[in-house]
Amino acid sequence: MPTNTLTPPETQIGSRPAAAARMGWLDALRGLAALVVVFEHSLDVLLPEVREGASPWFDFGRYGVFVFFLVSGYVVPFSLERRGSVREFWVGRFFRLYPAWFVSVALALVLGSAGLSYGLPAALGDRPWASALAHATMLQDLLGVPNAVNVFWTLSYEMVFYLLVTAMFVAGVHRSSARVALGFGVGAAILGVALPSVLLASRWPGATIFAAALLLAVGLAAMVSGRRRVRRAGVAVVVALALGLLVLDSRIGAIESLCIIATMFAGTAVRGIQDGRLRPWPAAAMVAVVPAFSVVAGLRTPTAWAVNANPNPLGLDWSAAVAAAWLTFLAGLALRRRPMPRVLVWSGLVSYSVYLLHPLVIQAIWVVGGRHTGHLPGSVRLLWGVVLWTTVLASAALAHRYVERPAQRFGRRLTARRRTADDGVRVPA
Repeated sequence: MPTNTLTPPETQIGSRPAAAARMGWLDALRGLAALVVVFEHSLDVLLPEVREGASPWFDFGRYGVFVFFLVSGYVVPFSLERRGSVREFWVGRFFRLYPAWFVSVALALVLGSAGLSYGLPAALGDRPWASALAHATMLQDLLGVPNAVNVFWTLSYEMVFYLLVTAMFVAGVHRSSARVALGFGVGAAILGVALPSVLLASRWPGATIFAAALLLAVGLAAMVSGRRRVRRAGVAVVVALALGLLVLDSRIGAIESLCIIATMFAGTAVRGIQDGRLRPWPAAAMVAVVPAFSVVAGLRTPTAWAVNANPNPLGLDWSAAVAAAWLTFLAGLALRRRPMPRVLVWSGLVSYSVYLLHPLVIQAIWVVGGRHTGHLPGSVRLLWGVVLWTTVLASAALAHRYVERPAQRFGRRLTARRRTADDGVRVPA
């Protein structure tokens, strides 16, 4: 039975995971992913030659976010199982995600008003309250609402993953990550080409947003109920909402949406195999199908009846990026006991703020540089690059220290007080 430093040797299949110390290799992967995403988004502003030459063959942005998705899949469900409480898990997620997210929204508004950024998408003003509600759920990319900051789109898929993981936990099937990953991977490769995009939002824009927000609130409230029947009803509501949005209303299309969720559950299965909570060979075989099917799915052309879907395949650049993300994650896993570069580990600690804030820094540099920085002499662009990276990392460090960490400490204090009452939903018997 496989063991590691996170799991005692006597761990049995089906046992509950033990608490774990922070793992440097995961922080290093987060740091690498964040830096690559910043590089991707800086190309149009500073390095259009790289964009023109490399983009047809490799999507740096997708590479970075798929590394993020694998790390989330590896870490987040373990956090829920370790806590053993749905309420504690969601309080922790709230204080992990929303404070820095709110700061980035506020900065986007300020910079947009000052003319120092691209400004918010004009479509947000068509239905401001509905757009704000969609963003508050973090499901806006699945609700037909443009992202206030372009990188917010990945948070919608993180949120769907959290919902599905919570539903599986409450239903007592949270050990099925390998099968779920396989199912989403197969669905992406076989069914993804025929599924619609933004179907609901294109027909009932406002109603879709308000219905999703209501179902989200009702489903989460039901899943923390003390009554089993109510919890089961909450599971049904949350699963229906998550899957319905994925297969009917995704902006990026069902192929990529399903591949993302498959990838995250595959990351969960890798953790289960490593900790000895999943039988190695069957689970490993299921996990191996996910990157293979994802690469194939990315090269398939959507069918003519896939309503609103992009008629072109995701492309070789997308498939190459996904394959590289998997290789990077597996390399990190293989080297997990070795010291990691400090710069990557530190970048991983502040990676969430790096991710949220860097588009605003890049936009500000584009405006201040006269909106034609990509055509400046190389030496000048190098100086702007130094300014960009220094500002991104400094602002992320400040946000991590003064926003993220205090918020997370407050969340831990809040859950510690509630824990004494033992009123969360615990691991199902």
